[in-house]
Amino acid sequence: MEEEQKVLDLVKELVLRLLSPNQTDPNLSTPSISIDSQQALKYAMRILSSRMTPSISVDDSAMAESIKRHLVNQGKSSDALTFADLYSKFSSKSSSSGSIKNKWSVLYLLKVISEDRRREKRSDSRVSSGFFASTVSGGLPVLFDDDSDNCRVSRNQKTLGKGWNGGVLLVSKDVENIRDIAFREFANLLKEESEVSEGVLVRDVLYACQGIDGKLVKFDKNVDGYVLSDSIKVPRATGIMVRKLCELGWLFRKVKGYISDSMDRSPAEEVGTVGQAFCAALQDELSEYYKLLAVLEAQSMNPIPLVSETASSGNYLSLRRLSVWFAEPLVKMRLMAILVDCCMVLRGGAMAGAIHVHAQHGDPLVHEFMRRLLRRVCSPLFEMVRSWVLEGELDDIFAEFFVLGQPVKAESLWREGYRLHTGMLPSFISQSLALRILRTGKSINFLRFCCEDQGWADAATEAAAAVGTTTRRGGLGYGETDALESLVIEAAKRIDRHLMDVMFNRYKFKEHCLAIKRYLLLGQGDFVQYLMDIVRPELSEAANTISSFKIAGLLESAIRSSNAQYDDPDILDRLRVKMMPHGTGDRGWDVFSLDYDARVPLNTVFTESVMARYLRIFNFLWKLRRIEHALIGAWKMMKPNCITSHFFTKLESAVKLQFVSTLRRCQVLWNEMNHFVTNLQYYIMFEVLEVSWSNFLAEMEVAKDLDDLLAAHETYLLSILEKSLLGERSQTLCKTLFVLFDLILRFRSHADRLNEGIHEFQARTTESSLPSRDMTKSRFKSNDEPSGFGSWVSGGRKALTKRAEEFLRTMGQDLNTIANEYSSLLKGFIAQLPVQQHVDLKFLLFRLDYTEFYSRLHPNIYGH
Repeated sequence: MEEEQKVLDLVKELVLRLLSPNQTDPNLSTPSISIDSQQALKYAMRILSSRMTPSISVDDSAMAESIKRHLVNQGKSSDALTFADLYSKFSSKSSSSGSIKNKWSVLYLLKVISEDRRREKRSDSRVSSGFFASTVSGGLPVLFDDDSDNCRVSRNQKTLGKGWNGGVLLVSKDVENIRDIAFREFANLLKEESEVSEGVLVRDVLYACQGIDGKLVKFDKNVDGYVLSDSIKVPRATGIMVRKLCELGWLFRKVKGYISDSMDRSPAEEVGTVGQAFCAALQDELSEYYKLLAVLEAQSMNPIPLVSETASSGNYLSLRRLSVWFAEPLVKMRLMAILVDCCMVLRGGAMAGAIHVHAQHGDPLVHEFMRRLLRRVCSPLFEMVRSWVLEGELDDIFAEFFVLGQPVKAESLWREGYRLHTGMLPSFISQSLALRILRTGKSINFLRFCCEDQGWADAATEAAAAVGTTTRRGGLGYGETDALESLVIEAAKRIDRHLMDVMFNRYKFKEHCLAIKRYLLLGQGDFVQYLMDIVRPELSEAANTISSFKIAGLLESAIRSSNAQYDDPDILDRLRVKMMPHGTGDRGWDVFSLDYDARVPLNTVFTESVMARYLRIFNFLWKLRRIEHALIGAWKMMKPNCITSHFFTKLESAVKLQFVSTLRRCQVLWNEMNHFVTNLQYYIMFEVLEVSWSNFLAEMEVAKDLDDLLAAHETYLLSILEKSLLGERSQTLCKTLFVLFDLILRFRSHADRLNEGIHEFQARTTESSLPSRDMTKSRFKSNDEPSGFGSWVSGGRKALTKRAEEFLRTMGQDLNTIANEYSSLLKGFIAQLPVQQHVDLKFLLFRLDYTEFYSRLHPNIYGH
C-alpha cells in the first residue's frame, strides 16, 4: 500500500508540474489541486492503469540512439556527447542497483516532455504533456503526433482561460481535423458507458457456456443466442467479444438438447444402438468440457490485476484469456453441433457413414477427435458384423444394420431371406466387402436351417483364430477396416468350402443334376424309348380320360425294364408323373410330362421357376422324340409295301402307275422329314445338351460358394433354352418348328391311311378270287369292320380297281399338299437360322444344309 501511495503522489506532482508549473509552491508538502488538475489526474491514472502501449518497439538502446540523432540534427553535437555519457552512466547504475527496471519508459517519457517543451516555444501556446489534452466536454486527452509518434494534445491560450470545457483540439498535420472528430465520437461513447467490471462479464460468459442465464448475459429465443441486457452499456469491442465467446454456449445448448431429446424418446422412436453410442460419446466429450469450465470458474474468482501487477499475478481470467481457453473447445463444440445437425434424422449405418464423412479432415486435432468419437459410435455396428459373419446372428432390433432379414420358406432362404440395405451401408465399408459379409452370414444360416448342419461353427472359430480376432464381443473397431476385411475373407472362405462339401457329399448335388439330365432331359435312351412305347396307346386318348395313376404305373414299368433300375433309389423315388392343365380337345401327348421332386436344400437351386423351365425343355424334347417315334412307326408300315408290291404288277397300268407314284411320293416325303428330324435331334442331344452339361461340370468343379453354383446352373439352363430355340429371341423360329412338327404328325396319319388302304385293297383283291361262299363270308366281315378310308363295295374286280384308283389319286393329292406345305415351312425355318444371334444355331443350319440342297433349290434362302 505504501508503494501505491508513493506512485500516486509522484503522479500528482508530475501532473501539477506539467499543467501549472507556476502555481506549484515548492515549499508546500502537498500542492494545491484545481478542478482541472483533478480531472487530468483522474484520466492520467486511468491511462496508467490501462494496457495501452505505444506503437513503437520497446528498446532502450534504440530510444537513446533516437535522442542522440535528434540532437545531432539540431546542431547540438556537444549535447549529444553529454547525453551519451549520461546514458552510459544511467544504464550502468540502473543495472547494478536494480532500482529502475523500465529504462526505456524513462527515456521515452523524457523525450516526449522535451518535444512538448519545444513545441510550446514554437507555437507560443501552453502545451500539455503527452498524456493530456482538452476536449469540448472537458476532456479526453490522447492524441498521436505524426512527427514523433508520441501522445500529444495542445490547448489554445484562450481555451485555457475558460478551463477544460469548450477547448479546441489542435492537431499537427491534420488539416481536416479528422482526429478531432474521431476523439469527439470516442468521448461520446465513453460518456454512455456504465461501469461494469470485466470479472462480472467473465462469470456471465462462463454461465452462458453452460447453458445458464447470467445476470447480464441471457438467452434470447427471438435472436436464438446469448445477448447482453439492454440496460448494460459496454464498449463495442467488449460486446463483440462477449457475443463471440457466448457462441460456445449456443453450441452447447444444441448438443445438450440433442442428447436429452434422444434419451427421452419413446420406444417407437428409438434412436437405436448406434444413436445411443453417439449420444454417449457426445456426453463424454461434454464431461471433459465440464472439467475445463470448473478450472476456469476457479480462476475467475481471482481479481483482474492492474497493469503494474501483471508481472506478479498471472492466475486470473479475463475475456481475452477466456477466448484463448475456449479456442480448442469451440472447434470441438462446433464439430459436435454439425454432427448433431446431420444425424438428426439418421440412424444405424447411415448415421455412422454421415459422421465418417466429417473425419476426412487435415487438422490433426479434428482428425483425432473424430477418430475417438467414431470408435465409440461404430462399436455396435462392428459388433453386428462380427456376430453376423461368425455366428450368423442378425441382432438388429432397430433395423440399423446393412443386412436385412425377413421370414421366408426354407427353399427361398438363400434368394429372398436376406438382402443388402444400401441405405444403411456406411461409406467406410465398400460394396464388395458388404456383399461378402452378406453372403458369409447367409451361408451360416443356410447350413443351420436348410442343411441342419453345425460344422460351420468350427469353420468360424478357425477363421477368427487365423486373423487373431476373438469370437467374443469387442474384437473389431473403427479404423480397423483391414482387420475386418481379413476376418470376412477368412470366414467366407472356410464356411463356403464347408457348404460346398455338404452340398456335394451329403446331399449329392451333382448326382441329382445328372438324374435330371437323364430323365427330364431324356438322356437315358432306353428308358425314354420303352416309356414312349408303353404310354403311346394311353396318350393317344383324350386328356380328360387318362388316369394319372395308370401313367405312374407305366413309368414304374419303364424304370424296371431299363437300365434306370440300377440308379439310386432316392433318385428314382423323386421321379414323378405330372399331368399339366388341359382343355377341350387336348390329347394325352399334350399334357404328359415328368417332374423331379427336389427337396430341401436342393430346392434352393431347383426352385419352382427353374423346374418350370425344365418342364418347357422336357415338353420340347418329348415332342421331338414323339416325332421321331412317329416317323419310325411310319417306316415300319411302309417297308413291307416294297416287298408285296409285286402283287400290283398284275393290275392295270393306270392303277399300277398311280400306286407307284403315290408310294414313291410318300417315301420321298418321309425321307425329307426324317433327315430334318434326325439332324435336329442330333443337334439338340449332342451340340446342346452334352456341350452345356460339359461346361456345367467344369464350372461346378471351380465353384467356391453357393452363389457361384447357382450362377453356373443358371448359365447351364439358359444355354439349353437359347440353343434349343426356346429363348425369348427365338420365339418366331420356335413357332415355325412346332408347326413343322404338327405337319409331320399329319403326314404320319396320311401314311397310316395309305398303308391301311393298300393292305385293304390287297385283301379285297385276294377275296375276289376265292369261291363265292368265301366271298360272301368275307363280304359280311367287311361290312362289319369297315376300313379307314371307307367300305369296299362289292361290284366286281372292275369296280374295286376303280375305287382303288380313286383312293390312290386322293392320297397322292393329300401328300402333294403336305409336301408343298412342308417345303414352304422348312424354307422359312432355314431362312431364319442365319439371322439368329446365337452362334450354335448357325451350326444347325450347316447340319441341315450340309449338301447345299436347300440353297441350290432356293437360291435366296440365305439372303443373296
